[in-house]
Amino acid sequence: MPFISKIQRQTDYNRFPPSTPIVIDNGASYFRIGWAGETEPRVIFRNIVQRPRHKSTGETVTIVGDHDPALLKYFDCTRSGPRSAFDSNVVFQFEIMEYILDFAFDRLGANGSRVHWPEQIDHPILITECVCNPVYSRSKMAELLFETYGVRSVAFGVDAVFSYKYNQLHGICEKDGLAICPGFTTTHVIPFVDGEPVYKGCCRTNIGGYHITDYLKQLLSLKYPHHMARFTWEKVEDLKMEHCYIAPDYALEAQLFQKGGKEAEDKTRCWQLPWVPLPTEEPPSEEEIARKAAIRERQGQRLREMAEAKRSSRINELENQLHGLEFLLQQLGQVQEEDIPSFLSETGYASKQEIELTLTKVTQSLRKAKGEPKPEQAENEEKADSCTSDKYPLINVPDNMLTPDQLKEKKRQIFLKTTTEGRQRAKQKCVEEELERERKTQQDEERRLENPQLYLEQMHTKYKELYEKIELRKRLKTNGGHTNGSNSGGVGRGERLNAAQRERMRLLTTAAFDRGKGEDTFGAKDEDWQLYKLMGKDNDDDDDGADEDEAELARVSSRLQEIDSTFVPKLEPTASQPTITEVPHVRPLTKEDFQIVLGVERFRCPEILFHPNLVGIDQVGLDEMTGVSIRRLPSKDKALENRLTSSVFMTGGCSLFPGINERLEAGIRMLRPCGSPIKVARALDPVLDAWRGASLYAANSRFHQQTFSRADYYEKGEDWLRRYQVRYTL
Repeated sequence: MPFISKIQRQTDYNRFPPSTPIVIDNGASYFRIGWAGETEPRVIFRNIVQRPRHKSTGETVTIVGDHDPALLKYFDCTRSGPRSAFDSNVVFQFEIMEYILDFAFDRLGANGSRVHWPEQIDHPILITECVCNPVYSRSKMAELLFETYGVRSVAFGVDAVFSYKYNQLHGICEKDGLAICPGFTTTHVIPFVDGEPVYKGCCRTNIGGYHITDYLKQLLSLKYPHHMARFTWEKVEDLKMEHCYIAPDYALEAQLFQKGGKEAEDKTRCWQLPWVPLPTEEPPSEEEIARKAAIRERQGQRLREMAEAKRSSRINELENQLHGLEFLLQQLGQVQEEDIPSFLSETGYASKQEIELTLTKVTQSLRKAKGEPKPEQAENEEKADSCTSDKYPLINVPDNMLTPDQLKEKKRQIFLKTTTEGRQRAKQKCVEEELERERKTQQDEERRLENPQLYLEQMHTKYKELYEKIELRKRLKTNGGHTNGSNSGGVGRGERLNAAQRERMRLLTTAAFDRGKGEDTFGAKDEDWQLYKLMGKDNDDDDDGADEDEAELARVSSRLQEIDSTFVPKLEPTASQPTITEVPHVRPLTKEDFQIVLGVERFRCPEILFHPNLVGIDQVGLDEMTGVSIRRLPSKDKALENRLTSSVFMTGGCSLFPGINERLEAGIRMLRPCGSPIKVARALDPVLDAWRGASLYAANSRFHQQTFSRADYYEKGEDWLRRYQVRYTL
């Protein structure tokens, strides 16, 4: 079971005799282990465990405490997050605790593994615990140390008491006093009388540094949701310890930031995230513009040459086809009447009329390709009449000269002729429209080549005018002339009618009103019937030219897309897509977008130490805890209470916040009688003084009298731990 850690393994474990105790400060946040008598612990790491699997081999590894983030890319951590052995400062997950102790003894230099320890930890152990630790947790810890690691003897002590005794030796606090320890998950207040803790007067709240960090993480995530991934627990913890402080008066401090100003700006801190500015694009030089224009001109010339070559090839093909059809008609004229069917079967045409129709189409296509004008209308009509007389012989014959079968055939020929002529007129119209579009396109291209910039501006202006014209027509048709409002909701039926519809409604209303005056004589005069003509007349001038405008808008839009790569046509609104009145402007990201500003969060998060209800914990704060602890003391001596408040001692990681001593002193002064002596002092090192005090305590020659050995454990059992209590004054 390999470990992943940046902590180096100690090499001098065998130099210490078995009588040298091992001191362990088992905190909910950090685990510290070292030798008694030393001033600094040998190994310090976070008291968490993570057991991911390797992505390639599937092997489970153990990550204890701090680790190298670069190594985590090789492991699957989705199913195994960081886990702690503590719940409200009480050890309850002893499987995790076993991993932590394995790692601690391994880094201290002991030889062994979790499965089997060939070399027992043959040293006395002093391990810290919380105030009034449950007997179950203490017995399981003793069982783990005796059964798994084979330690010689064990002693349990409270970390805050060791810190108090250590600072008492340095004159920071007195024999009688109050020790306040805001820890990682809980906060304790312990009264001291004659140098010994009085556990009956202890007080605890479930608030600590973990809740402050979590609260700060939530506030920053809500304030900057697009940077949420950067708010890792470690980074937020660093921000808390670097920037947070305790406000002397929370309400006044909040009002100060609410009003703003120079003082609030001075108290604001900024965390700059990594940011790389976007490269600035310089405008192209005149040489670059000229070079691109030359490239476009060469490309246009090449396209024109390709189009001309394609046109010449098409003309040659049509001329060859035309000559072939003329030669075929010439040969057909020389063939006898009875040989025509056999001759046509070899050519692939069904009749002479089909050949002539094909010849006409080829002639028209050839003229179109050459750009020649249309033939005279008379020639077309003469040719059409000749074709019609040959193809439909019964049309011009009177009905009295035809038999019933011939009359039916005549009706069929009339229907075919009408249908064919209509189809030909439609085709001719399409051809004319296509020629007109090509002519306009050619003229536009000539204008563009003469002055490209002016042509582009004119096309944009024309597109804008057509679009506004069509939109105005739609709004008028929808709102009935009300162009200053929204086009949806709030309009009646009369407002939605156009001008022609309103005129029809006026005529109907007038006629009904005149008829209601007296006798109904409508229709007696011929002028009355003119009403229906007026109602049926199409007076809707608003729709004139609407189709032409939309077609022209489509043509201009298509042309702009060809010559301008930056042009984006405006979309028409649909039922599912509302009208976009303004295109949202997307600005480039700047340096300010990657700044995390810490203002009111600096003092709002640690304020939960004094007002836990800010995070939903219905308990008292630090200042009120001192009053509760004093009231719980068996003795009601006023002199003792004054001695306790005159030596209020702060230890633990949360006591490092600036301003906490002044705020706590002001809070206690509000609870105590006027003139009571109050003094608040902070430990020399609130983080490590608990381990240093335990190290001095274990280095005393009489320390072995305060421990219970493995033989006592096997003889007396776990119930003996209920009566076990270490004495801190040796």
